[in-house]
Amino acid sequence: MKNDAVITGQSELAVERFMDDTRHMIIFDVLDHRSPIGNKGERLRLFLTDEGYAKAQAAQDRGYIRIKKHAAVIEGHILPDKKKKRRH
Repeated sequence: MKNDAVITGQSELAVERFMDDTRHMIIFDVLDHRSPIGNKGERLRLFLTDEGYAKAQAAQDRGYIRIKKHAAVIEGHILPDKKKKRRH
């Protein structure tokens, strides 16, 4: 997958982003035609509940998708995960 792949799925202003139970935003690549969402080769964005995020992690564990980016969502605000600092 290219880093400049077109992101489809839900837009950053999707209604799902502002729902009370939305807690996660992920951008992921679809790696397998058995993925529960999307087609192989696509890069998608979804806003998810805790349950939906657990399902996405399970799909990643099965090799159907690869989560490229994750952010917490609080009251519609997207809070990107901080990169872990390396210790020397």
